[in-house]
Amino acid sequence: MNFIKSYFQLDKYKTNVKIEFLAGLTTFISMSYILFVNPSVLGASGMDKGAVFTATALASALGTAIMGIVANYPIGEAPALGINAFFAYTVCVGMHVSWETALAAVFVASIIFILITMFKLREKIINAIPADLKFAISSGIGLFIAFLGMQDGGLIVANKSTLVGLGSLHDPAVWITIFGLIVTVVLMILNVPGAIFIGMILAAIFGVVTGQIPLPTKIVSVAPSIAPSFGQAIFHVKDINTLQMWVVVLTFLLVTFFDTAGTLIGLAQQAGFMKDNKMPRVGKALASDSTAMMVGSVLGTSPVGAFVESSAGIAVGGRTGLTAVFVAIFFLISMIFSPLLGLFTTHVTAPALIIVGVLMAQNTAHIQWDKMEIAVPAFLILIGMPLTYSISDGLALGLITYPICMVAAKRVKEVTPMMWILFFVFIVFLWVLNF
Repeated sequence: MNFIKSYFQLDKYKTNVKIEFLAGLTTFISMSYILFVNPSVLGASGMDKGAVFTATALASALGTAIMGIVANYPIGEAPALGINAFFAYTVCVGMHVSWETALAAVFVASIIFILITMFKLREKIINAIPADLKFAISSGIGLFIAFLGMQDGGLIVANKSTLVGLGSLHDPAVWITIFGLIVTVVLMILNVPGAIFIGMILAAIFGVVTGQIPLPTKIVSVAPSIAPSFGQAIFHVKDINTLQMWVVVLTFLLVTFFDTAGTLIGLAQQAGFMKDNKMPRVGKALASDSTAMMVGSVLGTSPVGAFVESSAGIAVGGRTGLTAVFVAIFFLISMIFSPLLGLFTTHVTAPALIIVGVLMAQNTAHIQWDKMEIAVPAFLILIGMPLTYSISDGLALGLITYPICMVAAKRVKEVTPMMWILFFVFIVFLWVLNF
């Protein structure tokens, strides 16, 4: 126990094993939906859903463990939403690329990822982003998470006339979200430790009592075989031999690069890790991230990256890599206890995401709103992330307009060379996505 306290520096971060365990459990429950969503999405590409389930659990466990042990950050890793849809529907279904070749593209992108991480290019980019925009990124991710939560909980639904609208209160499942949200808010106002986690437990019980969540028929089940997808990424690297496939590799690289950078900045800001506008141990965090992406592709899943739902565990008090280690353990356990995960539906986890959104949005208070050259790019990041449903797209809107606004304000000397590079990179990024 003393070794654990010393290695993860629990006393320095004013935490303990109990808090880290609770934070890890909260983060895992908030992330666990990916175990079921990822096989469903990647299944559209023709992949074996059972193999994807196991690959998702293993890649998430390994990536998260590396993040915790190497970088000492309470951040969970898993196959990212959005990019998995790009993998399945755009690359495999739309471009008629086999899923084996698509995995090879992820593998090649991850190798490039590791190389640019070794040369500290990602680290330089993260450290070069101005403090105001870092606060905007953190807050924007908060709005995005809250939007996800309200959507998952049925509070917001698609609307043909207005794109989105209020969900139906006649849907009994929506009341699980409403109940969980009210309970969690009350517990947090009363400063009850572990309020978010307790709220999820009570919401799950509410769902079972009202008949909206069925009790599992069994507790333990054998994990499906990973054989159908394991190693296919390496065997098909030779297929990356056309301009189209290199565009696919570039897209995997850019989206994962900026999604992860934005997520890491936001989570580090939320946890109070930022010092002098720099993220401590950022090199180790980025190395953990890129390694997880490579391992995930070999196991048989779309790009793995830092998960925004880690903010739920941070909100509970998780501050060290021990939180991540617990998350990794829960992912491994989940492979045999998968029937129990069915109790924690998206309606149950939705309140946690909404509350985390509230907590992260508090960083807007630190943005210089009285200066238009700062306010405009910051606002575009804030509003762009939820409305484009993409962290990287929101980043693009803000980082493209930032140098333009600074030039207009006659503050061009304050724009660093790296921010000008990002200006052009994001223009290319948007062009590649649309191309």
